Amino acid sequence: MNLTSKRDSLKKLYIPLGLAIARTGIHPNLLTLISLFLGTLSAYFFYHEKILTAVGFLILSGLFDLADGTVARENDKASKFGAVFDWIADKWVDGFVLGAVGFAFASPFTAITAVTVSLLHSFIKPTAYAEIGYSSRIKGKIEDPLEGVGFFGRPETHIALIIFALLERADMPVGLGFGIKVITILTLGSLLVRIIYLYKHYGREYE
Repeated sequence: MNLTSKRDSLKKLYIPLGLAIARTGIHPNLLTLISLFLGTLSAYFFYHEKILTAVGFLILSGLFDLADGTVARENDKASKFGAVFDWIADKWVDGFVLGAVGFAFASPFTAITAVTVSLLHSFIKPTAYAEIGYSSRIKGKIEDPLEGVGFFGRPETHIALIIFALLERADMPVGLGFGIKVITILTLGSLLVRIIYLYKHYGREYE
């Protein structure tokens, strides 16, 4: 599954929230900062094994992250800095949360691997922008060659974290220790799919 590729279909689920927040006049960059802060709190509570609190902050962080783009477009406050800041905030949250879960529920090596694979899965996209280019930018959003490639990205990671966290809280045999390994393996598989796709389509030498 690639939920990012189904963004247009899923917009109806979160755009109402963004429109409601847009009416307050808040700047979208502040929403991004709030998302970053809430995601960091989630990582802190995951590390200290306060699972329900961590899940709550992770969900709130995700909601603010979804809202900032809608607010930027609705209030005509989209900017190149905002787009870059959103990328930074997303990777900050992913790195801290995955690292915290890995250290607290698995091992340091698992934590390092999870963070590295997650960052590479996203980093390959701006690298492709720089080396290959992209078709267009629509309302500040890049339409790129990797948009629908891969099957386990940021949305799937957060959903999996929430599911395994709830299993952990319920004292089920498979919890976050198992979940972080599954997330790492699936993200690695998705990264390899992206690399293979790029090689197949752009593997020829520069002409």
